[in-house]
Amino acid sequence: MWQSAPPFSELLAACQHSAVHLEMRDHYDDPDEAPRVAAWKAGHRPDPDDRSTWWRPWLDMVAETVSRGVAIRRARIVSEPVSEYTRYLYDGTFTNVAAGEQIRWLPRRKSSDLALPGNDFWVFDGRLVRFGYFSGEGTYLGDEVTDEPAVVKLCADAFDSVWSRATPHEEYRI
Repeated sequence: MWQSAPPFSELLAACQHSAVHLEMRDHYDDPDEAPRVAAWKAGHRPDPDDRSTWWRPWLDMVAETVSRGVAIRRARIVSEPVSEYTRYLYDGTFTNVAAGEQIRWLPRRKSSDLALPGNDFWVFDGRLVRFGYFSGEGTYLGDEVTDEPAVVKLCADAFDSVWSRATPHEEYRI
């Protein structure tokens, strides 16, 4: 069944084993993130020694979830050369890793023979999918969740295919 998604924090709080996320866009236009992007463009970089300046509340939620034994993995399919926005993400990804996320990068040209859903998604515990919808300019438009077995399998298999080819963050270079 397809339905409006509950708040993301509720989905992650209910997660018991795994949460996987596939990102396939080269740019997201999130008004809440705009100040961080502007600061990055002006030369600011997160300070590895000052966790209080890192992205909150996301990283706290990740750390709490991982501390409960939930594996959080994120794969990003990116065009190369990477977009300015992807470079911004890359420069801050060490904070996600420090919070407990496992992150890998896959150049888009290496995904051509993979069957991928048309939208970014999360799969929670291999039983529920949350699709995120974005405009062509990257503006967030909303989301839906479904527990339809065929859709869950499609997304889980797509994620696993990307994950197996992707390069761990620590090894990926832009």
